[in-house]
Amino acid sequence: MSHTSAVRRRPPYAVRAGTCVAAIVLLAACGDSAGTDADTAGGSPRKPSAAASSAAPRTGHRQADGPPGRAAASAPRAPGARPARIPGLGSLTRGRIPAGARQALVVTGDSYDSSLSTAVLYARDDPTKGWRAVTPRWEAHNGLNGWADKHWENDLRTPVGVYGLTAAGGLFAPPNTVFPYERDPAYSVSGEGFDGEPLEGSFDYVVAIDYNRTPGVSPLDQERPLGQERGGGIWLHVDHGGPTQGCVSLSEGHMRELLRLLDPRKNPVVVMGDAEWLEG
Repeated sequence: MSHTSAVRRRPPYAVRAGTCVAAIVLLAACGDSAGTDADTAGGSPRKPSAAASSAAPRTGHRQADGPPGRAAASAPRAPGARPARIPGLGSLTRGRIPAGARQALVVTGDSYDSSLSTAVLYARDDPTKGWRAVTPRWEAHNGLNGWADKHWENDLRTPVGVYGLTAAGGLFAPPNTVFPYERDPAYSVSGEGFDGEPLEGSFDYVVAIDYNRTPGVSPLDQERPLGQERGGGIWLHVDHGGPTQGCVSLSEGHMRELLRLLDPRKNPVVVMGDAEWLEG
């Protein structure tokens, strides 16, 4: 999907009065993690050239904005067998997934500056067998400008990292789900997206990503533990057919399926970033 200068001049995410301020005003951030922050100064670094990338040692790979999780504890296994790993994740990214997480939605961006991505939900119910895919690969969108190693308000990028999923909500009644969910008319949005597509219905179903928010509170909560300048209101929500301001969007059907599958007892997380970062 091309992003011309004309597209960027569109007023992003106009909303009705009284609608979700956390999701619209703060959708100028639309993303980040479940935990504390690394607090390095400066904006999102540019990617090195292909030549520089190939020469750089893996120890110098970009770091996530959020903190690493505990490395998964080793589990007993049959001689010669190894628990299955999530494909596309390198050792650094795998180490950020908390040991207690048994569901992981992996969102893989096409490239650092791309707004196109895909998502797959994985589960590990049997630690001796490791991770298995429980959904096919879903098409998704992320922020207009791609991904951010350190997210700032209004940068139109989605933060890379591993973040908890602890609360959901929406304009519509929830599907059959055990995930905490609130129905509220505040989940309303109007106006046009960056490609001129209507935004109405984008918040019919949302799952809050625990970036710069208190885990477990309403997705509409506006508290920002890292400070307002670090953005917030980063959600998984219904796709409107174009780039987001920092959230990750899936089709309505896939959002409903995700809500049916997510289980708070399995400590679900989202693992998200461009493909190169995830491979680190």
